[in-house]
Amino acid sequence: MKIGITCYPTYGGSGVVATELGKKLAELGHEIHFISYALPYRLNTFTTNIFFHEVEVLHYPLFEYPPYSLSLASKMAEIIEYQNLDLLHVHYAIPHATSAFLAKHLLESREIKVITTLHGTDITLLGSDPSFFKITKFSIEQSDGITAVSNYLKRETKDVFGIKKHIEVIPNFIPFEVSTPINRNDLRARFAGEDEHIITHISNFRPLKRISDIVPIAQKLLPKHKIKVLMVGDGPERYHAEEQARQANIWEQIIFLGKQENIKDILSITDIALFPSASESFGLAALESMAFGIPVISSNAGGLNEVNQTGLTGYTVNVGEIDAFVAAFEDLLQDPDKKATMGRAAQKFARDHYAAEIVIPKYLQYYETVIRG
Repeated sequence: MKIGITCYPTYGGSGVVATELGKKLAELGHEIHFISYALPYRLNTFTTNIFFHEVEVLHYPLFEYPPYSLSLASKMAEIIEYQNLDLLHVHYAIPHATSAFLAKHLLESREIKVITTLHGTDITLLGSDPSFFKITKFSIEQSDGITAVSNYLKRETKDVFGIKKHIEVIPNFIPFEVSTPINRNDLRARFAGEDEHIITHISNFRPLKRISDIVPIAQKLLPKHKIKVLMVGDGPERYHAEEQARQANIWEQIIFLGKQENIKDILSITDIALFPSASESFGLAALESMAFGIPVISSNAGGLNEVNQTGLTGYTVNVGEIDAFVAAFEDLLQDPDKKATMGRAAQKFARDHYAAEIVIPKYLQYYETVIRG
C-alpha cells in the first residue's frame, strides 16, 4: 500500500508511535509518505520506502498566526494526488483530521480513505475545550476509520463527543528493539553508586504529569533508602520541580537530564520507573520501561491501568496520594526478589501484549477493512 502519515514531529508519544509505525510498515514493503511541518525526530536515518514532505507555511503580515492547518490540507491533497496514495493515516484529531477532511474535498477526481488515531489530549484536553469541541467532533465523525490507543480513550471519546461510529482500539507498541549498551556499568556509575537505586521519570513535564509529586516522594524515601531520581524530559513544570528539589535540599539526588533522544540507555540502568500522572490515555513511557524489565509505579489514571497491572508489573495508586506512592516504592526497595520478579513479569506482559509484531498486523488489517469500505 501507499500510505500517507501525518503526526506532530516532536517528542510527544503520538509522534513517536506514528513514526515507528511508518518505519515498521516500510520494512514490510509498504510505501510511506510522512507529511508534516518538520521531519519527525525518530526519522533520523535513511530508510527505504519512506519519504518526507515538508509543509511550508506562509508567513504574511495579515496573518497573526500562520494558517498551518490550511497549508497542511493543501499539501495532503497534493501528495494524495501525485503519489497516488491508498490511505491517509492522521495521528491526533486537531488539526490533522480537520486538514484531512479538507484535503479529501479538494480532490474531486480522487477518492481517498482517512483514518484518524486518537492519542489522548486531543480528546481529553484540546477537543473538549468549547472553542474546539464542534470542529473536533465533526472531524472525527468525518473520518472513514477511527482508532484509539486504549479502551479508556475509546470510552472518553464516546462519552465526551457522543461519537456513534465504531472506534477500533489498537494500542501503542514497544517502539524500539530492547538492547543493553556495552558500557552499561560505566553509564550507571555516572549517576549512582553501587548501592543506590535509580528511579526514572520520563515525560514532557506538563502539569497533568504531576511532576510536583516526585520531589515529595523522593524526600520521604531518602531517609531510609539510597536513591537517585533521573528526570528525563522538559516542559513548563521543570523549573518548579527544580525549585522544589533545591528547597528540599535534595538537589544532588534528583538529576534533571532534559530531553533525550535515546532513552534506551537510561532505561537500561533504571531500577524502578515512576509516573504519577493525573491523566494518561495510554502510558507509552511506562510501556517502554516495562519492555526493559523495569517494574512501574504509577497512578491509576486512565489507560495506565491497562498497561501497568498492579501487583504483577508494578503498582498503581490513586492520583496525588504521596504516602501510597512511597509505600509502593518501599515494598520493592526492601524486597529485591520481589522487584526482580515484577521486572520480569513487566517485560513478559509488554512483549506478550504490545510487541510490534502483535500490534502492526492489527493496523494492517484495519487499513484493509477501511479501504474495502
